[in-house]
Amino acid sequence: MVMAGWSTRTRRALRVTGNAMNRIMSVVVFLVLDVVDVILCVVYRLMDFLMEAQWKACYCSCSSAKQAITSGGKILLSENRGDYSKVLRLSSTTSSSSSSSSSSSNYNNNYKNKLQLDHISDTLYRRPSMARMLLEDLHQQINRVPSLINVNNKPSIINKQKKRINKTRSSTTTTSSSSSSSTLTINSTFIEMILGKIGRHNSPASPIPRWSDCDCKTCNSWSYSGKDTLFVHVQAGPTNKGGGGGGGDKEVVKVENVVFIHGFISSSEFWTETVFPNLSKPWYRLIAVDLLGFGRSPKPSSSLYTLGEHVDMIHRSVIQQYNLTSFHIVAHSLGCIIALAIAHRYPGSVKSLTLLAPPCFTMPDKCEINATQYVMRKIAPRRVWPLIAFGASLACWYEHVSRTICFLICKNHRLWEFLIKLFTRNRLRTFLVDGFCCHTHNAAWHTLHNIICGNAGKLDGYLDGIRDGRTTSTSCQVNVFHGRDDELVPVECSYALQSKLPDARVNVIDGKDHITIVVGRPKEFATELEEIWMRSSCHHHPPRVPQPQPPPP
Repeated sequence: MVMAGWSTRTRRALRVTGNAMNRIMSVVVFLVLDVVDVILCVVYRLMDFLMEAQWKACYCSCSSAKQAITSGGKILLSENRGDYSKVLRLSSTTSSSSSSSSSSSNYNNNYKNKLQLDHISDTLYRRPSMARMLLEDLHQQINRVPSLINVNNKPSIINKQKKRINKTRSSTTTTSSSSSSSTLTINSTFIEMILGKIGRHNSPASPIPRWSDCDCKTCNSWSYSGKDTLFVHVQAGPTNKGGGGGGGDKEVVKVENVVFIHGFISSSEFWTETVFPNLSKPWYRLIAVDLLGFGRSPKPSSSLYTLGEHVDMIHRSVIQQYNLTSFHIVAHSLGCIIALAIAHRYPGSVKSLTLLAPPCFTMPDKCEINATQYVMRKIAPRRVWPLIAFGASLACWYEHVSRTICFLICKNHRLWEFLIKLFTRNRLRTFLVDGFCCHTHNAAWHTLHNIICGNAGKLDGYLDGIRDGRTTSTSCQVNVFHGRDDELVPVECSYALQSKLPDARVNVIDGKDHITIVVGRPKEFATELEEIWMRSSCHHHPPRVPQPQPPPP
């Protein structure tokens, strides 16, 4: 008993010491990275001017951030409500009409262009330095000690300052609410919408890669082929059987459509090299996409990679292209947010949602920062350990450090692939590296901020819409898988999703993390997917819709 107690105290002491060392090292490392990022900002501005003959904007300052957002020529709205402001963008999208159609041509014509507001995450241009965060933490600690704030019942300087700020905010809010609920500042490109130019689809412009991006045929296959849609890998099952006689009717085999959406810095090979070979049922048409900016899909340098752009590209490249009227969705990590947006946009069409490690963070009741800033600090906690958290912190907090890493890895991905194939013959690692290297910094940077961080406050609305939209005829089965050892997205995120969708089934897999939840168990996961699809198909009875047609040649 004495030895057991001593061992427990020793482990506890080692854990506390390790956490303290991790915090101290993290502070030092990220203070240095703050300085390095500023230096790299100057270096890249000079290099961009020398290599491309023009100054390129970044998000290091307010004026530069505004230029970076508006450089794509889109319509920008800055909404101000008292002391709160956010940046929105008007873009063109498509939506389906509520009425069903009896022919595929009418079905395609039901999709009409409309304008939508895309939220631009404030984490793009509001990323406090490590020193500032330390001062904020120190200020919070001081506020928790009343004796340091109020001595002899006299208001302190901090309390006076806080009262002055609150008074100013209340007066500003009152003034703004009395005059108008909000003010919208619209730039000059609003004229383009009046002329109707914004109503048509804009093809991904700027096919010429930047000097710091890879220019190989794999990364830029979209520019060589001239296509402006996503790369889609389709593994189709049989569409019909012979009727047994000349001119006889053909027996139509019901094909189940399944759309696979990968996570951050990945590609469709995440599914085609793991799950696809292990699915035994032949009547599933498996559709895996490379998201906009990743894999072999277009990587436009003028895009902000908002949620609306990702969903609209999937609609054009998959749902409309293959005439999908009912389908299942399987998504991993960041792809779960896109999957929820699709399910919210196409109620009644999604038969089942299978989400792996969904980044659904729950805001605490008393939080001094907004949802986007909270999610950024949860997904990228600025810690040197574990390594996956360190990598996420580099990608999320430091624009120019992450661009340097992307330049060293993605620009020279052929060299890395050769070295990996030379030293290890493991194909699994090869396709993971392929997906990790085949993207641009612009795509990764904007997707991370505008999808994961920027939609932190919208996930509840998507989940409420899925829950409230369920009926006996169009029920969407939701299944969640999470690795217990996931150090990037904690298991609590899946339980937070379940609290919004009580009918969702959460499966926590022991001994698996963010990647091995699929890669480490492809056969088991494929079997679980077939059971989910079979179960959801029995309970899903969509309205009469045209029979899905084979993809065009």
